[in-house]
Amino acid sequence: MKEFEIIKNHYKPIQPTVKTEDKEVVYQEIRPSPTIENFVYCFWQLKTPKPLQKPFVYRVVSDGCIDIFFDHNQPSDNFIMGFCRKYTEFPIGTHFDYIGIRFLPAAFPLLFGIDAKTLSNQSPPLNVVLPELSDWILAKIKRSDSFAHITTILSDKLADIIQNQQLQYDTRFLNSLDLIFQKNGFLDTERELDTGLSARQLRRIFNFYIGTTAKSFSNVVRFQYILNVKPSRQSLKEDKLYFDVGFFDQAHFIKNFKTFYGVTPSEAFG
Repeated sequence: MKEFEIIKNHYKPIQPTVKTEDKEVVYQEIRPSPTIENFVYCFWQLKTPKPLQKPFVYRVVSDGCIDIFFDHNQPSDNFIMGFCRKYTEFPIGTHFDYIGIRFLPAAFPLLFGIDAKTLSNQSPPLNVVLPELSDWILAKIKRSDSFAHITTILSDKLADIIQNQQLQYDTRFLNSLDLIFQKNGFLDTERELDTGLSARQLRRIFNFYIGTTAKSFSNVVRFQYILNVKPSRQSLKEDKLYFDVGFFDQAHFIKNFKTFYGVTPSEAFG
């Protein structure tokens, strides 16, 4: 399974920190154990310590990943979120406690044999996609369990799934991912992904494992590279980092960034 270290070592899918007053909404992540770290980026929790004064809208930025998530207070409410080509907003009320698994790109289809394209830009109930796993979450997750304990339960389950799978992978696809990560998403996917896959094969395999085309995924990788650099509003003006990843002018960069994040860079990094 060392082949999948390519993804783990080169890609860090970031979701922005929730900004609220007095920690009204808490977001935290726990990194996975070594047994599953080539497939899972993190476990996450989004919760309110006490009810809010008004309904909260949670923004999810494009990160190239597939997530399973559920309501800790009502685990029967469990869902899966596929690849998103743009940011998504969820109105989730005034009191909530959501827990999720963020799979690294390609990991979910590899482990479960589900075509990622069928999940793209959707958040269907998990029982429609993986009914056995949905039932397992309902049976095993208790309201009294801490987030840390739940991550242990989920880790053990995923470790069992990985151990009992004979994982079939295409080295040409992994090599394509490696090239995209090396270039921080800034490349001509039709010309530079010379890994032995025809254009048709490349489109098919990326749709299955990622949920979109190599070009669209590269654009998300490029966006996530900007987030990982953690620029400030001032540094973006002075260093013009966006030139390094293929944006020809500031207007083009701002438009692209807003598609994936939902706000302008100045608002995001201000």
